[in-house]
Amino acid sequence: MDALTFLRTDHQSVLGMLESLERGRGSGEAEVRARGDMVTTLVIAESQHEAVEEQFFWPEIRRNVPDGNDLADQAISQEGEAKRLLQRLKDCEPGSDVFEDALTQFIPAARAHIEFEQSQVWPRFADAISPEKSNELGRKMAAAKAMAPTRPHPGTPSSPGALKTVGLVAAVVDKIRDLVTGRRSHYPPTPPAG
Repeated sequence: MDALTFLRTDHQSVLGMLESLERGRGSGEAEVRARGDMVTTLVIAESQHEAVEEQFFWPEIRRNVPDGNDLADQAISQEGEAKRLLQRLKDCEPGSDVFEDALTQFIPAARAHIEFEQSQVWPRFADAISPEKSNELGRKMAAAKAMAPTRPHPGTPSSPGALKTVGLVAAVVDKIRDLVTGRRSHYPPTPPAG
C-alpha cells in the first residue's frame, strides 16, 4: 500500500466517525454510552495516525517537498492542538458539557486538518516522491501503526527520534493499560494490507 492510500484509509475512517458523532447527540444513557465508545475509538485511531505521520510522513515531507518544513510545521501545530483536545475527550465523562465542548472544537479542527493535508500536502508529496518510495513509506507506516501509542500524549515531542524512543515506551504502556481496562475492544478495525 502506498503512503497516500494508507493515509486516505485512516482519514476516511476518521471522517466517518466524525459524521456519526455529529449526528448522535442524544441524551439517553445508551446514546451517551455509544457516543463515549465512539470517541474512545476516535482517540485511539487519531493517536495512532498522528504518531505514524510524525514519525514517518512529516520527515519525508521535510526532506523531499518544496516548502516541506513549512507544511510539516503547520500540520504538526494542528496535530498538537488536536492531541490536547483528544486528551480532554479521553479524560472527561461522555455527555458532560466539557466532553461536548471538546468534541465541538475537535470536529471542525479535524476536518480542516484533513483538508489541509489532502489539498495542500498530498499533491506536492505525489509530485516529489516516486511510486516506489511511496510504497516503501506506506509499508513502514502500516507496520508502525500496530506499534503506535493509543492515547494522545500531548506532552511527547513530535520529533521522529522522540517517537521512536519515548513514543515506543508510551505505546507499550498504552497497550498494557488497554488490555487491563478492556479498552482494546474499541480499537478501530485494521484495514486489509495491499
